[in-house]
Amino acid sequence: MEFAGKLALVTGAGSGIGKATALRLAAGGASIVAISRTLKEVEQTRDEIIAAGGKALALDADVADEAEMRHVIEQTMADYGRLDIVVANAGINGMWAPIDELTPDEWDTTMQVNLRGTYMTLHLSVPHLRKAGGAIIIVSSINGNRTFTTAGSTAYSATKAAQVAMAQQLALELGKHGIRVNAVCPGAIDTEISDNTRKRNVESVRVPVQWPEGDIPITGGKPGSSADVANVIAFLASDAARHVTGVPIYIDGGQSLLR
Repeated sequence: MEFAGKLALVTGAGSGIGKATALRLAAGGASIVAISRTLKEVEQTRDEIIAAGGKALALDADVADEAEMRHVIEQTMADYGRLDIVVANAGINGMWAPIDELTPDEWDTTMQVNLRGTYMTLHLSVPHLRKAGGAIIIVSSINGNRTFTTAGSTAYSATKAAQVAMAQQLALELGKHGIRVNAVCPGAIDTEISDNTRKRNVESVRVPVQWPEGDIPITGGKPGSSADVANVIAFLASDAARHVTGVPIYIDGGQSLLR
């Protein structure tokens, strides 16, 4: 119960990595504020935590919407009176397309959710984390950091690179307040996010490459699980990582070393 007495806010907690993280932190004793744009999904996360003997609050909010996120933080403090762990996970793949075909609206949508959403989550959380220190974990990606092989994903890769930059910048800025800031960079993970990826004419910008034999060396080509990412997030949120900050951790089974 390494998180007993602590409160963790997890965005994008209705499915995938966010849900797995909420469940993992709750299993460690943390009370959870689970955030998602889809209330039904995040209520399921809440119900699973409560059924397992934990404590959780489910709130629907658009992480890029200031008013909605202010309500989330206000409700969190009203119900729990503290904030110890923030997992900025909510994000989208958005539209993947050649840069001259990617529309301004499509670019802005990816930026709004992935970057403004991360900013808004931290902007509103940090004043409360300052009270007693804490941990922030930003969910980035190998895309835009160690790999650039996903054709047409310029907007997505740009946001993921920026998230790592945010983690490293804020690790210095917030260290004096006892707040640690790290990023996790998953590779192929068995989640539903790829089902919501939109692509247009990406073959026109794909670079033909013959890769070395094999894919994801440690698993023989199989993607990792959301739990694999959640366990690393739990480590970074725990006191076991009390001297770890400003670090991107790649959770990809060696995928980005190969391709």
